[in-house]
Amino acid sequence: MIDTPYLLFLGDAPDQLAAKVAQGIKDWRPDAAVGQFRMEGCKADMGLPDMTLEEAKAAGAKTLVIGVANRGGIISPAWKHVLTEALLAGFDLASGLHNLLRDEPELVEVAKAEGRVLHDVRIPSVKYPIANGVKRTGKRCLAVGTDCSVGKMYTALAMDAEMQARGMKSSFRATGQTGILITGDGVPLDAVIADFMAGAIEWLTPDNDPDHWDLIEGQGSLFHASYSGVTMALVHGGQPDALILCHEPTRAHMRGLPDYTLPSLEELRDLSLTLARRVNPDVVVTGISVNTQHLSEDEATAYLAEVEARMGLPAVDPFRHGAARLVDALQAIG
Repeated sequence: MIDTPYLLFLGDAPDQLAAKVAQGIKDWRPDAAVGQFRMEGCKADMGLPDMTLEEAKAAGAKTLVIGVANRGGIISPAWKHVLTEALLAGFDLASGLHNLLRDEPELVEVAKAEGRVLHDVRIPSVKYPIANGVKRTGKRCLAVGTDCSVGKMYTALAMDAEMQARGMKSSFRATGQTGILITGDGVPLDAVIADFMAGAIEWLTPDNDPDHWDLIEGQGSLFHASYSGVTMALVHGGQPDALILCHEPTRAHMRGLPDYTLPSLEELRDLSLTLARRVNPDVVVTGISVNTQHLSEDEATAYLAEVEARMGLPAVDPFRHGAARLVDALQAIG
């Protein structure tokens, strides 16, 4: 287990979205985040107190969490001095990057000498099976997106919180580093060997009560040239009964791919249903989740109304306005 509370390391993140791991922890586990550590040039800000290592230690922080998700998941050479100093100051380190802490000899050496722990949450800890496609009991909802980082995890977390408040049977199923750091459990799907990815999601969402819903954290996008494979594994391994379409309307292009525009919600709906029907012929799209953080309240209201009228489905920003209508739609299908 990773000791809390955390000091969130934002490093030299070039924008707010690059620090999405820290943002997720701050939004969904605020009790576990005492402050943030930002290096020179950092453009991200969680709205938490900026702290030195000494100040964070005095405030009770036990683990420095790398809150940045950069392209390729690399530990920047510029970060290593801070990470080393954190170990010397008595912090454990936690990271969800592909570049593992345990593969950095200088960090391993200092951690061993200081009796500190290096937590790499993006390492599969289970020998996952190959998917068999056998239908499982219980119900499953998967968030799919027009792009990466559009709010799929927030959608599943918000829906799970609403269902728990209603006394419904539900579980948030984390499939990425941020979700795992928030909940303490899950499958680091993009670190699983490709042949076993769909099987890992079958393992994560086993047989359950007929009225129990698994809210599966989405990853990537079927339309993203870099990360479509992980989405495909979620669609087939998850065997969803319901799909929630997720979109961020202010994007000029796909995340990290300036030559690729985002697909329309209609394209996302049609392709997702085609692929999901292969493993569950009864799957339906029940709602649309729109990340309106870059829109004013009036702009968000108008955009959601237009999408809802066009698509014939409830369209909401579940983080901004609550997930009640998305949960109502799930209840309506049984």
